[in-house]
Amino acid sequence: MDGMKKYIAEFIGTFTLVFIGCGTAMLVGCDAVNGCGYILTAFAFGLAIVALAYGVGNISGGHVNPAVSLGVLLSGGMTVTDFCGYVVAQCIGALAGSGLLAAIFAMGGVEDKTGGLGTNGLAGVNDSVGAGILVEIVLTFLFVILILGVTSKNQSHGSFGGLIIGLTLVGIHIIGIGLTGTSVNPARSLGPAIIAAIGGNAGPIKVVWVFIVAPLIGGALAAFVYKFLEGANE
Repeated sequence: MDGMKKYIAEFIGTFTLVFIGCGTAMLVGCDAVNGCGYILTAFAFGLAIVALAYGVGNISGGHVNPAVSLGVLLSGGMTVTDFCGYVVAQCIGALAGSGLLAAIFAMGGVEDKTGGLGTNGLAGVNDSVGAGILVEIVLTFLFVILILGVTSKNQSHGSFGGLIIGLTLVGIHIIGIGLTGTSVNPARSLGPAIIAAIGGNAGPIKVVWVFIVAPLIGGALAAFVYKFLEGANE
């Protein structure tokens, strides 16, 4: 039962992240030239993480991201069974969030200014798969190693941990949106891409593998590097 509660918390958390983050992007757009929508979207994702850290963090840890869960797994912080349960719950949550956004925008006749439910893409790096992979590996590495450090038993950030993580995600989005739309989260990318494909936009699903593979590599690298640094410090 405790395991199921954690999975439900991860479902709710990822649903909320996608609904607020991608929903904001759909409403305001992510045009780096105009700036306003770009910044609003970055803060939407970051503030959603802050809220989730304090809302469900005490139940599941508030991963809401398979790359984070992989980092925690490789750091010895969770079992393989829980990892699998977390990833399934996160992906279903992202699908539900994207599905609800698609329904609301269709029913209300609201324009989706991203053209694809806030999906990720490679337009910002001139459709270069290599550049996109590199961007996502680096950004995910930085994000996950920060999370591992903030949540380490050797640290004492107290009640500020969630705020630190959320504001870091804002910064990551500020640099990443113009490049790849900022994934650093396979579930956040997969959900909108699948719903967009169901709606007739097959473009995002063709490159979604980049935003699954690269963040997982980044998360794994963060776990290995953090374990090495923490061990050396001891």
